[in-house]
Amino acid sequence: MNAPRPTPWHEALHRLQREGLPHALATVVTSAGSTPREPGARMVISESDVFDTLGGGTFEFQVIDAAREKLAQGNAGMSLEAFALGGRSGQCCGGFVNVLLEVFPGSAATLAIFGAGHVGNELVRLAAPLPWRVLWHDSREGVFPAWTTEQPRLACRHAPDPQAAVAALPAGSHALVLTHDHAEDRALVDALLQRDDIASIGLIGSKSKWASFRSRLTDAGHDDAALARVRCPIGLARGPDGEPIRGGDKTPYAIAIAALAELLPMVGDAERADQRGLAPAELRALF
Repeated sequence: MNAPRPTPWHEALHRLQREGLPHALATVVTSAGSTPREPGARMVISESDVFDTLGGGTFEFQVIDAAREKLAQGNAGMSLEAFALGGRSGQCCGGFVNVLLEVFPGSAATLAIFGAGHVGNELVRLAAPLPWRVLWHDSREGVFPAWTTEQPRLACRHAPDPQAAVAALPAGSHALVLTHDHAEDRALVDALLQRDDIASIGLIGSKSKWASFRSRLTDAGHDDAALARVRCPIGLARGPDGEPIRGGDKTPYAIAIAALAELLPMVGDAERADQRGLAPAELRALF
């Protein structure tokens, strides 16, 4: 039986970027003397896997360790690592290698959508160009459309148990609740409020729906501070008093646009430094 073909670095890079998962690309940019691989050799490192090789040995393990340390720290961007094969790496080659590490921390945010109805479909379609990971849940079987297999950074989850579905969310997720069933909506909001590491909670519906939910959730033990975490209705501008200003268009597409627009400033990109990429001094020394 033939062994499976190892995944080359470019295939792994495409898949990890498409899925929005953290990873690093290591590239040999210069070498001197006897070295395992030539400049241009590349390797992709994720939190649990390695794809392709820079030549093996202690040198390669040190590259992997350096990449995973930066991934664990969330240090996105580029850095230049120098390896003396015989000094730092303890190999007998005796050469010298500079490796460029490019760290990609993965998706900028995780959006958890509960409900595969009309608004859910529009939300998922509109979120496709955004650098977000989307986790789409529904308690019914066979409701996710066929086109979802082609959308990057999207995972569809059959989720009949609200508590289990919410418990599986990554910390820092932004949740939007818009299922086909009010009782399921309420159970999901209840479960979401039990976690203090959910970044935001949005609930589709009217003021009267939220008034009913608020009463039931209060009886369930949630105080005013917890209930203030829930935005309902979603996708509406809010006045100085925090009350929603009702808009006119209630089509699924319009609601989805407004809900994503409401989320954008909550997600936001971290402030970027004026200096990006490698420092000029490093480049001068390199070239």
